[in-house]
Amino acid sequence: MDLLRPVIRPYPWGTRTAIAELQGRPVPAPGPEAELWMGAHPSAPSGVGWTTLDEVIAAAPERALGADCAARFGGRLPFLLKVLSAEKALSIQVHPSRAQAEVGFAAENARGLAPDDPARNYVDDWPKPELLYALTPFEVAVGLRTPSEAAALLRALAVPELQPLAAALQAAPPPAAPPPAAPSLTAPSLTAPSLTAPPSAAPSLTAPPSAAPSLTPPPPAAPQNAPGTDARAATLASVLEWPESGRPGLVAAVVAACERLAAADGPYADACAAAVRVAADRPNDLGVVALLLMRHEVLQPGQAVFMRAGGLHAYLRGTGIELLANSDNVVRSGLTSKHIDVPELLKLLDPSVAVPVLSPRPLVDGLATFDTPAPEFRLYLINLPAPSPPASASLAPSSPAPALALPGTGPRILLCLDGACSLRSESGQELDLTRGESCFIPFADGPVHATGQARLVQATPGEPTPGESTRAAGPHPRPL
Repeated sequence: MDLLRPVIRPYPWGTRTAIAELQGRPVPAPGPEAELWMGAHPSAPSGVGWTTLDEVIAAAPERALGADCAARFGGRLPFLLKVLSAEKALSIQVHPSRAQAEVGFAAENARGLAPDDPARNYVDDWPKPELLYALTPFEVAVGLRTPSEAAALLRALAVPELQPLAAALQAAPPPAAPPPAAPSLTAPSLTAPSLTAPPSAAPSLTAPPSAAPSLTPPPPAAPQNAPGTDARAATLASVLEWPESGRPGLVAAVVAACERLAAADGPYADACAAAVRVAADRPNDLGVVALLLMRHEVLQPGQAVFMRAGGLHAYLRGTGIELLANSDNVVRSGLTSKHIDVPELLKLLDPSVAVPVLSPRPLVDGLATFDTPAPEFRLYLINLPAPSPPASASLAPSSPAPALALPGTGPRILLCLDGACSLRSESGQELDLTRGESCFIPFADGPVHATGQARLVQATPGEPTPGESTRAAGPHPRPL
């Protein structure tokens, strides 16, 4: 077991409070701190002793990962654990499947793109499924609305140029029903920086005023819903490919309509208020319009969303834990100054991806998990209770709580969110963790027990899936 030195990513959308507060540093931080990386991705591996975690794993993959995990994932740590803290919206994006990532990475290498070329979509050849677990109320836009829901919102906006898109959506057949969401279970509250969630939606909508004057130039033709196409994908394409000269006018009209709907306190008030706020940070960005085609949610502390390959999403504001496959492949379509590739995003987009809000499944006292299909990772929530009080004031001090066996035997990364704990491995090695500290537990350390009073999250590899392909041994490939 070794303490990690996580890497702070200072992206401009980050807060200046949450990560600094978690680590016990002065608040506010000197600049934005968007993500805290704990893992072995070659672009920002965590420090371990005098070296880095990726080097530790490469030197002895079977000791660090175990033979099974090393064989499944080619000698790589399969997951990356982050603290993500957003003050402003992240980009609208999708992530590739494994097959798409391998093809895209190879194609960009064949084109001779440098490793740090900003035009890259694929910085490695891995998929990037991810789980976002909210520590504060966390506002997100995840997945696409149903055609009828999107049509109703576009009609409520009453922006003339969007009405052909609304008509095409209304005429579209309903999509197949999504799989049922996980059962709702109450998760323990976690101490984290406060974020005020938007007000809950009211059941009625004030009728919009008469349509605004027409914008120029004319919009793209409305999607025709040809057999085999998805009206939502076609509508998103129409928005993202809007003629350049008409974009400022369209965005301005949509923002004005959103201000009206947000003030009306109807069913679209929260989504429209989010669009207005995002537009202030990203003026004239078509992503503001695209955002309205997506499902708006506010996760409460303890809830999570799981993003599959092809699922459209944007994280808007909040602080949470993000656990993902060990990749940094992101294809973006808006709300960012980074590389945007609309054709590639539309190629990867899967409009049918459902993004239900998840709650943790209790396992035993003090231990819960989120069930996802990702073979690369699993997130556990660990709550070490306070010692039991004595039966009588005249008795000896309270009895210590029994040690909790940490789940899993493969490689693990543990992050302490609150309190303090002591870890003890089967071999007798001990390590103390306090709030904001994290550690790597290699396979070779075997079973580990924890004592103390703390709240922690633990990342481990996921379970093998039927038909899962194993990877040939070798280091995490870097762009050529």
